[in-house]
Amino acid sequence: MRKVLKWIGIILGVFLGLILIAVAAAFLIAEEKLNRIYEVDPVAMEIPAQANPDRRDWPLMVVDFCADCHGGFFLSGDLINDDPHFGTLAAPNLTSGKGGIGGDYTDEDWIRALRHGIGQEGKPLVAMPSQATNRINDRDLAELIVYMKNLDPINNELPTMQIGPLLRLFIVAGLIPDLLPAESIDHEAVRPPDLVPAETAEYGEYLTFVCEVCHTEDLSGGSGAGEGMNLTPGGQLANWTEDDFIQTLRTGIAPDGKRLSGEEMPWLTFSRFSDQEMKAIWLYLSSIPAVETEHR
Repeated sequence: MRKVLKWIGIILGVFLGLILIAVAAAFLIAEEKLNRIYEVDPVAMEIPAQANPDRRDWPLMVVDFCADCHGGFFLSGDLINDDPHFGTLAAPNLTSGKGGIGGDYTDEDWIRALRHGIGQEGKPLVAMPSQATNRINDRDLAELIVYMKNLDPINNELPTMQIGPLLRLFIVAGLIPDLLPAESIDHEAVRPPDLVPAETAEYGEYLTFVCEVCHTEDLSGGSGAGEGMNLTPGGQLANWTEDDFIQTLRTGIAPDGKRLSGEEMPWLTFSRFSDQEMKAIWLYLSSIPAVETEHR
């Protein structure tokens, strides 16, 4: 009996040792990823001093998405999570007020964050959706940066971000795609062309970069949490008209009378699109290959 208990103790000790080694290895790998320095020199852009009044709705639409994490429309930052498992996660105050980054960020810093997912010190930004804002062309990115630089200063000091053990495990295992977008972004890619707004499928394709965040890269959506409906001709939109599409984005009510959830589908944000932009998006969605999915 003693010999059996001795072997059980040895086996448990080895098992515990392997777990500790795995945890230590995961911590070190995550630490290397979080502290990696990206040597990226953003391509210079001309940032105007004032926003273009003809494009005033463009930055506001993008800001609506930023507001989800960064403390509402004023973008004064917010504490997203604070526990020992996931860590202390804070979306920074983007204004120039006390505790904000706006007063320290240069034009190059804004470009590096929005287009490359990289912070001021060259380290990757955590959970910053730069894989989406990377798709914004120079003209529109300049408008967004002008908006950010002219935010009203708001004092809001937030705790320093601390990545907990569970989030480190997710980083190592890749369980949350684009948690560190700087890893997947092609930093040498050709910048998106400065398309002239027009009622064309080409311009509509450019605008749908915001749709891909939830509806997936091929716009076929998914049945999981946070995944949108199938926007290809293989989904419900096959039975919609252009007027149905525009009316749904304007009112949040689908052709069958279903009211869209503002949290699941931010239709109020998309209602900022002009008719020209909505028609361009519809032309593009109507032109892409149909993907048949069960969730539709």
